[in-house]
Amino acid sequence: MRQNRTIIQALVGAAAVTGGMITLMPAAWATTIPVACSENALVSAVDLANATSAKDTLALASGCTYSMTSSHGGLTNALPVITTPIEMIGPATITRASLLPFRIAEVGPTGNLTLTTAVAFTNGSAVGDGGGILNRGAVTLTRSSLSGNTATLNGGGLANADTPSGTAPAATFTRSPVTGNSALVSGGGIYNGRRGTLTTTGVTGSPMFVTGNTAAVRGGGIIAFRSTATTLTQTAVTANNAVLNAGGVYRQGGTMTTTSSPISANTLNNCVGSTPAVPNCTG
Repeated sequence: MRQNRTIIQALVGAAAVTGGMITLMPAAWATTIPVACSENALVSAVDLANATSAKDTLALASGCTYSMTSSHGGLTNALPVITTPIEMIGPATITRASLLPFRIAEVGPTGNLTLTTAVAFTNGSAVGDGGGILNRGAVTLTRSSLSGNTATLNGGGLANADTPSGTAPAATFTRSPVTGNSALVSGGGIYNGRRGTLTTTGVTGSPMFVTGNTAAVRGGGIIAFRSTATTLTQTAVTANNAVLNAGGVYRQGGTMTTTSSPISANTLNNCVGSTPAVPNCTG
């Protein structure tokens, strides 16, 4: 029986690569899905993983750039909306390659997206929140990155959606830089919205960088807006920009902890205007 299960798993992975035979394979048996270097293969693999509540791992083609030429999660997302636990393993890049605006990924309340080993989300463009990722469930980045994404509202790189009730979104970054993203309102790099939790972690001597991000109002690097908790450890928030104030980190309510996390060299200032103040931040 175990041998047969392994064979069927391999066949399911092959179906994801080719885009064929997916409906013939029992999706509940899928655990690891190799994904060929094409837009269609990636979309098929996400659809297949969403078909089972078990966690599935998408083994992305090493070194591939998945150029997303159209949206596949409604009109607003490059990928189908993530509704189950899915891990993507790189190294690989997923990027928008279209004049039409759409973010890279949306994670639903039941979804859990993990990016591991140099998976990069780039050039997402959201009309709304979350240029790279809009998170309503759980997102974990480990040695991966968000760069060059834009949002017309909040969270150029990632937005933990404002959530008055129900599942509170959670985002965890470990040694995963957030660079060169922008938002036309707040949180150029990351927006941690109402009831959300955000945790960022680097290591001694090699901090996680949140840098080069821009917001037109406040929180060029990070904004925590009525969120439950924001915890920055060994995280350098530097060289970000906001037009109004708090080019580095802006906080409105919620619990915030900063440990060995310099907030410096941001413009117009680092954290001015925050209520209450951002711990260990001046200027």
